[in-house]
Amino acid sequence: MGIRNHIPPALVLLLLAPAIGELLSGSSPPTEYFTPFGLTILTALYGGGALLVREIKIRWKKGVGSLLLLGASYAVIEEGVMVASWFNPNWPDLGMMGVFGRWLGVNWVWAVDLTIYHAIVSITVPILLVELAYPERRGEPWLKGRWLPTVAIIFTLDVFFGLFLFNRVTDYTPDPIHILLSLIIAAALISAARLLKRGWAIKEDKPVKRPLYYLLYTFTGSVLCVLVFYVLPNIISTQGGPILTIVLGVTLILALITRLRCDWKNSTDNHRLAICVGSLLVLILLTPIQELDRSRTDNTRGMITVGLAAVFLLLLLYRRIVKAKRARVGIMPQSLIMQQPAS
Repeated sequence: MGIRNHIPPALVLLLLAPAIGELLSGSSPPTEYFTPFGLTILTALYGGGALLVREIKIRWKKGVGSLLLLGASYAVIEEGVMVASWFNPNWPDLGMMGVFGRWLGVNWVWAVDLTIYHAIVSITVPILLVELAYPERRGEPWLKGRWLPTVAIIFTLDVFFGLFLFNRVTDYTPDPIHILLSLIIAAALISAARLLKRGWAIKEDKPVKRPLYYLLYTFTGSVLCVLVFYVLPNIISTQGGPILTIVLGVTLILALITRLRCDWKNSTDNHRLAICVGSLLVLILLTPIQELDRSRTDNTRGMITVGLAAVFLLLLLYRRIVKAKRARVGIMPQSLIMQQPAS
């Protein structure tokens, strides 16, 4: 507790967002991530973006629905503007998605997939995890005074530096119309987040299930997303296949969010941690496969260690939440404890 109280939550989020979005996912393995250049660029991008998203959500007094929309706007800024992977047919991570679903100069399947990924995994999950670690500071701004404009300036400079650098490396010049379109979409998502009511996630007042249910639910949803976006394109024809993939992927995510929305009102910290763990479990389980994958051209050494570190940190957070709960209910009569939501 003492050490944690001396570490600002903003600093934790600054470091956690890129660690989940890039390192745990294997997009930037340890040999690439832990370099001065990689750590600086990715921390300013993911960490700065997550801090700005959370700050907007808190200052607008919005809920998790707006958080997801703001996370989607971040995704558009990263993939549509900074690296322009929405449009760049030479982007190295595309694989077959550089052909599958490419139409009018846009990698449509990739764009939808990465928007969903960043909104949930890169932004929403890190913010929820840090708020679980700092429950007493959950409702307050973390960027005060000059820190907010400073982070905004650093994030913006990082985006435009990346726009110049990455597209030069991949020998691609984005169409200004595409960049403008991305900015318009990002602005529309931010406006939607502003208009969405705080109580959007509060649909029904009913007992929640045990946290394990939500962990398995989100884990199953993550597995299905992998199957839809990364397996299905390899087994269906290109004619009509991209549209089917996008429709299935979006429908799946909306169904998952709608189901969680019903129980969000009465969810405890244990339930929310379970949702986050279920969302990350696929990435954790894939870390050994990524390290042992000889088909990758980059050096994936250390990915198993990354997965084990993620498990360890999540267990520490779970232990802290359990201890906090016991401290709250320790002096309550047994009859009242039995009436509390399952956790």
